[in-house]
Amino acid sequence: MAKVYFKAVDSYSKTEEISSAARELLTTIVKEDKVILEKFIPLKVHFGEKGNNTFIQSKNYAGVIDYLKERHIESAFIETNVLYRGERTTREKHINLAKEHGFTELPIIIADGEHGEDYLEVEINKKNFNKCKVGKEIADKKQLIIMSHFKGHALAGFGGAIKQLGMGCAARGGKLAQHANSIPKISSLKCKSCKACAKRCPESAITVDKKAKIDKDKCVGCASCMAICPYGAISNSWVASISKSFNERLSEYAYAAAKDKANIYITFAFNITKNCDCEGHSMKPIVNDVGVFASTDPVAIDKACLDVVDRNNGKTVFRRGRYTLDYAEKIGLGSQSYELVEVK
Repeated sequence: MAKVYFKAVDSYSKTEEISSAARELLTTIVKEDKVILEKFIPLKVHFGEKGNNTFIQSKNYAGVIDYLKERHIESAFIETNVLYRGERTTREKHINLAKEHGFTELPIIIADGEHGEDYLEVEINKKNFNKCKVGKEIADKKQLIIMSHFKGHALAGFGGAIKQLGMGCAARGGKLAQHANSIPKISSLKCKSCKACAKRCPESAITVDKKAKIDKDKCVGCASCMAICPYGAISNSWVASISKSFNERLSEYAYAAAKDKANIYITFAFNITKNCDCEGHSMKPIVNDVGVFASTDPVAIDKACLDVVDRNNGKTVFRRGRYTLDYAEKIGLGSQSYELVEVK
């Protein structure tokens, strides 16, 4: 049974306490789980889209960074380019935005190159993929610390360690492969023909006349139009979700990104919004802040986050996307059975 270590912190405003908690959990997991640390360990993070203000800021990672420095372990912030248009589409723009958002404590690596062209194909031979396109600078590393922000997601239902692995470590081509067949639909009653969706679409698959319309032959299912629509007129048709293929594809890419690695997972359950840090606008949290989690098992840590958030709020917060855990466990990514160890 996997262990998930947890330190309660009741407010995102308590930066020093959060940073200290992350360091304490890392120290504990290395000692208790007997994790051997490599000489170079990148921190897989999310820099937040331009305009977003609820991503986890780098100052919360100070304790982890100091822990590594004190042990003469080199590190860097590592990320991959996104599929949609924005400030994180190319390496140069991505790095500039990261620095604008305060990620200056470590060097920055964009793992899949300038335009997503640098990747390694990791062989997994699963139901949906035989090989997965993982960012080269991630695929060739022996160990990463996966720093995840637990929150909602328009397509996945929720985001945590598995999503940070699967979507976050994939090269652009891998992101495209995961989104295949997830075609959104537009409500003609809600659509105001504002053209926001058409401007954001990475494949120019949306045209706007009297109402917005999606060309299904061009759509790659990235869901950026769902995130950007100010009127809530775009939703997923759930064609992919009926077959649960998106959850499966995400899990298989997470499996590929974690394959043969001794990763450590640290998840920050603060600023828990309905949608993802990829959305370039201000959002409000939907539940109270919870604390910091750590584990060597990405499935267990995601399950623990869901359980603790639900317990603290007396209700099921994120209903969609939980099949991800079932399928991830089935293919051997991790286990939903865990022991929660609260660090006081």
